[in-house]
Amino acid sequence: MAKTSLIKQTKLSYDPAADVLYISFGRPRPADDSDVTDEGVVVRLRKGRIVGLTVLNAAKKVIASKTA
Repeated sequence: MAKTSLIKQTKLSYDPAADVLYISFGRPRPADDSDVTDEGVVVRLRKGRIVGLTVLNAAKKVIASKTA
């Protein structure tokens, strides 16, 4: 997958009730393994390749720019 294609196919979804940000690279698909970082980011893997990230407590970790 070319770099620009990967960027165009990246999907974001946010659940405000759970404060979780989901990032999928390409079409969302199930993972067969995952790793959790010390910062609370779940790296979702399928066949050893990263298919997405899940950011727990996202509002506290992501800096959102505010426009005037």
